[in-house]
Amino acid sequence: MAATSTSINAQSPGLKTYFKTPEGRYKLQYEKTHPAAILHYSHGKAVSQEKPANQAPSTPSTPSSGGGVRSAAARLLGAGNGSRALSFVGGNGVSRVVSGNSRTGGSLGSSIGSSSSQSTSNYDGKGAYLIFNAADTLFISDLNSQDKDPIKSIHFSNSNPVCHAFDAEAKDGHDLLIGLHSGDVYSVSLRQQLQDPGRKLVAAQHYNKDGTINNSRCTGVAWVPEGDGAFVVGHADGNLYVYEKSKDGTADCSFPVIKDQTQFSVAHARSSKSNPIARWHICQGSINNISFSTDGAYLATVGRDGYLRVFDFTKEQLIFGGKSYYGALLCCAWSSDGKYILTGGEDDLVQVWSMEDRKIVAWGEGHNSWVSGVAFDSYWSAPNSDGTGENVMYRFGSVGQDTQLLLWDLVMDEIVVPFRSCPPGGSPTLSSGSHSAHWDNICPIGTLQPSPSMRDVPKLSPLVAHRVHVEPLSGLIFTNESVLTVCREGHIKIWVRPGNGESTQSNSSEAVAGFASSKDRPLTLSIKSTTSSYKQPSAVLFT
Repeated sequence: MAATSTSINAQSPGLKTYFKTPEGRYKLQYEKTHPAAILHYSHGKAVSQEKPANQAPSTPSTPSSGGGVRSAAARLLGAGNGSRALSFVGGNGVSRVVSGNSRTGGSLGSSIGSSSSQSTSNYDGKGAYLIFNAADTLFISDLNSQDKDPIKSIHFSNSNPVCHAFDAEAKDGHDLLIGLHSGDVYSVSLRQQLQDPGRKLVAAQHYNKDGTINNSRCTGVAWVPEGDGAFVVGHADGNLYVYEKSKDGTADCSFPVIKDQTQFSVAHARSSKSNPIARWHICQGSINNISFSTDGAYLATVGRDGYLRVFDFTKEQLIFGGKSYYGALLCCAWSSDGKYILTGGEDDLVQVWSMEDRKIVAWGEGHNSWVSGVAFDSYWSAPNSDGTGENVMYRFGSVGQDTQLLLWDLVMDEIVVPFRSCPPGGSPTLSSGSHSAHWDNICPIGTLQPSPSMRDVPKLSPLVAHRVHVEPLSGLIFTNESVLTVCREGHIKIWVRPGNGESTQSNSSEAVAGFASSKDRPLTLSIKSTTSSYKQPSAVLFT
């Protein structure tokens, strides 16, 4: 647990400005936010970010059926080793692409402070930028500047932006995806947006215009790693669409009626000119978060129905799935080596799933409310680690509506599998010391599993629990210098890692980060980076 401290955050009375871990103190360095006049409602926002290579993304949350706010998850994506990856998980040493999701409900006043219209015409592709959205506006801040206000704002007049994804390896300049509450999707060049002095999108490609293909809210967007410009868009009606950036976004496209809403199905467009090129019907109810493994081979989704589903993306095949203990799952993230997946949701738990075993292998208890963001820390190295060989210990983080940041250590070799105890006079087949049935076999491919008994799955306890914001949290991002947390009101805090001194300026040649705000949904984060001067490239944040 975080140690007590007399250092108090002036912006948030009663909150400490540091927390302790075994490797030292994480200190609050500075904060970012949007102009105060833009946000008057008390609902959350969504944020998406791009993360450095070798880091995985995290996922946003969705609102409840009653219209309540769900925490958003952070997604981290980055480009490493010359490859692109989409994932919301921060794994230990893998490049990723970031995307974020959020749900908006109604636009707010668009009055903005003068700082938000500051000229960025000198943008040269270098630097670190933070992108987030509040209400009907997308903001871009200089991550390396301690100035709280954004340097650029982009206004949307017809619908609110709710999710984003950034691809540092984009070949044609269009590297930023923006999904709207109306279902519309745009791809744009971040560089062009920064260089243009106006408050509208410039040189944008428009997909699903006016919801002609699907008019339900976008819940997540993600670039396909190594996908040559392919990307996916998740919607609140349980459908996910595969697009190709190189194709006309206005081409006619239709898909057959879904015969069974309860079953996974894939339909391909009838024409080679159509865009999107495929529709995946994944579940009944909203898809709350989507995340690619670092190599792009697998796609994980979590939904309103409480299930994690993992697909072989190329084969369009369900590999396995499993259910939460209670309620919806809101966020998911991959480890950078693709071995583990994190999920969090309305049961207040963090769950660890194994790709090899195709089942849940551990669960963490420590949050007092819904878990809105999860991410592996791909920049963290285990004590005495030389950076070679397979990962034996993983560090990951989670944030929730209880305003807490929790850090966890996962050492699979040290996890103790619970044993069944034989009740007095019980059957001899349930002898003391036998493993529970949950561990008997690997789950068959294509199977959705019910929740196992909690007594049959190892329990994790958090290494650190620290209240970092006053408002419920929406997401978190790990970079090589710091940890970023965001609350649903759109306030972002940068916590510098131990030993990084007073300066946390990004050492990457280019970084971008983003956050999105939504009336119905909290913030989500995604990170991306474009250099590999460190063990893992620097992060990029954007919304």
